[in-house]
Amino acid sequence: MTRKTIKVDLLARVEGEGALKVVLHDGKVQSAELNIFEPPRFFEAFLRDRHFTETPDIVARICGICPVAYQMSGVHALENLLGVTVGGPLRDLRRLLYCGEWIESHTLHVYMLHAPDFLGYDGGVQMARDHAEAVTRGLQLKKVGNEILQLLGGREIHPINVRVGGFHRAPRKRELAPLAERLKWAREAAIETARWVATFDFPERERDYTFVTLKHPSEYPFNEGRIVSNRGLDIEAADYDAHFEETHVAHSTALHSHFRDGGGSYLTGPLARFSLAFDQLSPLAQEIAREIGLGRECRNPYRSIMVRAVEILYACDEALRVIEDYEEPDRSFVAVEARAGVGYAATEAPRGLLYHRYHIDDAGTITDAQIVPPTSQNQACLEEDLVDFVGSFLDLPDEALRHRCEQTVRNYDPCISCATHFLRLEMDRA
Repeated sequence: MTRKTIKVDLLARVEGEGALKVVLHDGKVQSAELNIFEPPRFFEAFLRDRHFTETPDIVARICGICPVAYQMSGVHALENLLGVTVGGPLRDLRRLLYCGEWIESHTLHVYMLHAPDFLGYDGGVQMARDHAEAVTRGLQLKKVGNEILQLLGGREIHPINVRVGGFHRAPRKRELAPLAERLKWAREAAIETARWVATFDFPERERDYTFVTLKHPSEYPFNEGRIVSNRGLDIEAADYDAHFEETHVAHSTALHSHFRDGGGSYLTGPLARFSLAFDQLSPLAQEIAREIGLGRECRNPYRSIMVRAVEILYACDEALRVIEDYEEPDRSFVAVEARAGVGYAATEAPRGLLYHRYHIDDAGTITDAQIVPPTSQNQACLEEDLVDFVGSFLDLPDEALRHRCEQTVRNYDPCISCATHFLRLEMDRA
């Protein structure tokens, strides 16, 4: 009888502070735990007793990589509560802002966090010594996403131009013209990115995931849609709490999400969106996906880097469409008035479904808030990947096995918070 424990005390190349522990027993994985030990950040509590109009600026502080997702889920939930619909060019500007976030967030992950796993480097800096052209392309591509956030959001990190009902200021059409030129370059760079990552060596591992994503009748999912799954789920965001629940686990300060009534784990994010909304990608994104060997769905989490590259391309295409069609609105926002009630919304952060719920009173004061980020929703599924996959890698040397465990975590691009740390590994072989 043999027992081995793989411990990664500080996961590298993830956004935040986490650790990994995998226990092996008689050649099988006995347990796998993603230990998130960052203390709770209490943002839901910060929102209580604040006026609802403060929400976009408060929730943007949750994440420096995907602040737009938090802002969009927040304003959509409050507009749902207030009975307001934002359409026309303001709605399109929101999609454009989301395009910027997807470009910068996915590109950061593809080039600096995940590609080193496949090319055998400790990180992007080390990789740049041998792959300077690719890393330069990645940095320039990320910069284009940041430029969209700068123009529409007022700044690249923690945007300040979003408000309930629209924007504090809408851009002039002539301001978008330089972005279009940059995006034409970015679109070509995204194609090069997809072809580049398709040359990597991928472990052939798949699972029969329960995919959960937003689904819109005519658009690849960003801001709006019903919450659907490949198992028949089809609900409004208002019904989220009736179908999903969060629970505490001893090894993590982050909650784990599951289907209620023992329905198990589920997967949100690029693989779910791609597999359930392939037909709504732009024609070019579909063409490149087929060219690099992706089918209409993808169940291999190690190939998630390919799907993210295709989503970068889609975001460039969609941003160019919005800019081409843009007509300056008469007013940069729709007026809103406070009223008591509860509002719900879900949007698609780069890493997956992001759910918000708010209660406000007649004065517009927030009395309760709930935020369920994609990393919480994916944690149980991630640990199941480790249990399923790591057992087939046990013939690897310790260092390679440790690397494969970390790579399995990084398939998800977990956003624990915004930091990068070093790694120390402890491994006991019986």
